[in-house]
Amino acid sequence: MSSSSEYTPPKVWAWNKASGGRFANINRPVAGPTHEKELPVGKHPLQLYSLGTPNGVKVTIMLEELLALGHKEAEYDAWLIRISEGEQFSTGFVAVNPNSKIPALVDRSGATPIRVFESGSILLYLAEKFGAFLPTEQPARAETLSWLFWQMGSAPFLGGGFGHFYAYAPVKIEYAIDRYAMEVKRQMDVLDRRLAETKFVAGDDYTIADMAIWPWYGGLAKGWQYGAAEFLQVQDYRNVQRWADEIHARPAVKRGRMVNRITGDPSEQLHERHDAADFDTKTQEKIAGSAAAAG
Repeated sequence: MSSSSEYTPPKVWAWNKASGGRFANINRPVAGPTHEKELPVGKHPLQLYSLGTPNGVKVTIMLEELLALGHKEAEYDAWLIRISEGEQFSTGFVAVNPNSKIPALVDRSGATPIRVFESGSILLYLAEKFGAFLPTEQPARAETLSWLFWQMGSAPFLGGGFGHFYAYAPVKIEYAIDRYAMEVKRQMDVLDRRLAETKFVAGDDYTIADMAIWPWYGGLAKGWQYGAAEFLQVQDYRNVQRWADEIHARPAVKRGRMVNRITGDPSEQLHERHDAADFDTKTQEKIAGSAAAAG
């Protein structure tokens, strides 16, 4: 096994910002705000502060699915939080999520605003608020929640583990990549075996468990994550592929994946979403076209 160098940890760890690689400007060993700035508030009861990462996409998919079901009270404003610029460390954002991670939601439909943070918690909150995508009877409810929390516990191995060391770390460390690749492939096998038995993750019905898992593991299956499809041989997980394609075909999922997205095809980037019509008029492609016509 190759190694870039031997490393002996010191008796007391000290933060070396220069060693942070691509994320040196946004990672730090303390919590709390770095600057004063209030969060904007739009016209809808639900205010989402997010970015189109897999964790952010979970929530925008849920909101779009709720709207597709006819829940008008699920209308929302989705504000873009540029984590690469440290916007998650503003006083306003930290007040909504002390952990300074996207997504964060504020429900202003009642007399007292309710903050909800952690993507799984937001999905559960919305499912219970609107009575949708979460079974009320056992054992279906327990199965759904078990898979939801499976994703919450598993994704750090995919994102912070495999994704970081395979795609983002300033040096390639064979041991780290092998360790996390093995775990990600085991997780994909867990999911593939489950989907050999059921249409959706928790059973016959589409639930918040699918919405949580799909942006991470469905995205990996479709080759959207870390440029690692060939490396991980994701085509071998045929049941995951079938499930990923079926969910991707849902119109609400296509819309949800566009919201707060800042990379990729400009026609699929809706930096902020404040109205359903924004999908037709305010994608980056449309904005660029309008600017060119005006110029």
